[in-house]
Amino acid sequence: MFGRSFSGIRGVSKLARSFATEGELPFKKILVANRGEIACRVFKTAKRMGIKTVAVYSDADRNAKHVKMADEAVYIGPSPSAQSYLVADKIVEACRKTGADAVHPGYGFLSENWRFAETLEKEGIIWCGPGKYAIEAMGDKIGSKILAVKAKVNTIPGFNGEINSDEEVLRIANDIGYPVMIKASAGGGGKGMRIAWNDKEALSGFHLSKQEAKSAFGDDRMFIEKYIEEPRHIEIQVLGDKFGNYCAFPERECSIQRRNQKVIEESPSVLLDEETRTAMGKQACMMAKAVNYCSAGTVEFLCDKHKNFYFLEMNTRLQVEHPITEMVTREDIVEQMFWIAAGRKLPDRLINWPLKRYAHAIEARVYAEDPRRNFLPSLGLLTKYIEPRGEFVRCDSGILDGSQISMYYDPMICKLVTWGDDRATAIKRMDEALNTYIIRGLNHNSAFLQDVIRSKRFGSGKITTNFIKEEYPDGWTGSHLTETEAEQLIAATIAVHQERLAKEATNDQQMESYEPVCEKDLVATVGEKEYKVHMEFEGEAMTLEIDGKKVQYFEPTTEGYSMQYCGGNFDVVLRSARAQELSKFMIPKVQPDTSKFLASPMAGSLVKVHVKEGDRVEAGQPLAVVEAMKMQNELYAQKACVVKKVYFKPGQNLALDDVIMDFDVSA
Repeated sequence: MFGRSFSGIRGVSKLARSFATEGELPFKKILVANRGEIACRVFKTAKRMGIKTVAVYSDADRNAKHVKMADEAVYIGPSPSAQSYLVADKIVEACRKTGADAVHPGYGFLSENWRFAETLEKEGIIWCGPGKYAIEAMGDKIGSKILAVKAKVNTIPGFNGEINSDEEVLRIANDIGYPVMIKASAGGGGKGMRIAWNDKEALSGFHLSKQEAKSAFGDDRMFIEKYIEEPRHIEIQVLGDKFGNYCAFPERECSIQRRNQKVIEESPSVLLDEETRTAMGKQACMMAKAVNYCSAGTVEFLCDKHKNFYFLEMNTRLQVEHPITEMVTREDIVEQMFWIAAGRKLPDRLINWPLKRYAHAIEARVYAEDPRRNFLPSLGLLTKYIEPRGEFVRCDSGILDGSQISMYYDPMICKLVTWGDDRATAIKRMDEALNTYIIRGLNHNSAFLQDVIRSKRFGSGKITTNFIKEEYPDGWTGSHLTETEAEQLIAATIAVHQERLAKEATNDQQMESYEPVCEKDLVATVGEKEYKVHMEFEGEAMTLEIDGKKVQYFEPTTEGYSMQYCGGNFDVVLRSARAQELSKFMIPKVQPDTSKFLASPMAGSLVKVHVKEGDRVEAGQPLAVVEAMKMQNELYAQKACVVKKVYFKPGQNLALDDVIMDFDVSA
């Protein structure tokens, strides 16, 4: 839990209690207009302070963790967010129904909707966020750049206007010079943005980003700016109160990204020196002051290798990665948002920044996605879910064992945070935490995250936003064990298999039916190396440790065992010598010729079909767009062909590998 995580740093609980006199509350009851992990996160602080909590939920979230965690819960509509979490009137009605006197928006959904904030104020409901002007001004990426220039904040060269046509895209992109970044004015979270290196990519990126922005934000205005090569994404958390006081927190480095969405964040950044750090903090506060900012917000910058930094955008909400700032500074940012909204002045210790750093912290975003398939979203039921625990481990999640990961919302499973006295310690603890994380039932990226933090380049701190693309140019192919880890796994498998065979011979029973509890310690030898193997059976359950390292799961299969070890999933096949020889003569599986049909690479919704039956298409031509978890994916023809049959229409839902259309490749 959040409180337990904070207790890992001495004195935090005492600090938290010192924010208010005994019995004083900023408000009595708060409704969180959100779902998942961020709703749970806000509830934790509210409950610690003694504030009553209200959740809202859609059809897909009836049994969600945030619903169970709240004191009250109100149903607000069907699963699609456009019919539930994005309907402001339903949130307001839920406040009336429950008597909630405050609303925290979390992030996403209505968190940066100034009309929603204004409506709440008219209703006399406290809004835990900035004022209408700040939200509106910073929500417009075109307008915010103009404001940044006026505030004397460094900005990226580009065109500070709206792009409306293909002709404008090509003209402006060529005027600026490739590469360029095509971005939605209302964008965020990696959505509605594309990098273009030539005219073809500029046009494709413009249309895809425009559609994505319309779907995600209801605003498809686009602009273009110069793409900074070898960029690092570094941001400053700010707080502002209603008395004109501002505070800049230590920076967060968010350069490890895929599809322009953050994957791993840390604080502080290894790039910055104190002079640059202070300058960025000052410019962040200048930006906040320019819009009379009053709440928690984040000013994002792009930095080049020479430590030049440029304003990117300001997010007028609580940021996803705020936990690392909390662990570094021992401050509860959500609580500060509560008090600011209630009219309280910032504490002197925050006004008199820079703040002391107590640790180095790292956050890894665990997603339901398949890193082997270009991070496509993964849907399904979590058949087994166990989060890592530890004094220096924090898990912010919104799911439980048995939760369903839906196509309607973001695929995040958890924000896993570790910290220590230095970066190396924080990385080591993250590696250990990922080792003990058990997620079964769907694809996820925990093994990929472990691969990243174990890499020499990440360890050196020489990272950019191109890290994943450069380190995995052909995509991620899976976990790779060290020679020692592989030996450990083989030794343990053989030891378990021997024990299983012995039990079968004496009792004519399968290992999984052992009862009652049975424990056994063995020593497995590989060459001159010895490995201690500890086995424990209880009914169908089994735990296994190799030299003190826990194997997350270990299950028999038809030809061996399936297991999770050192963060990766592995299958060990055990055959007799004869069976192994015979296996060499088995007919290999023939892979289908995927050029003859177009299959959906993920479960989602068909947004657009570019072609019709009878159309002749060329290799590389766009055919359709599939959307899942608020991300759009363009699908292309592999070969020149003729469209024979189209099986789905825009708006229909697709399962993984559903055939959208098939082709005549001989025509």
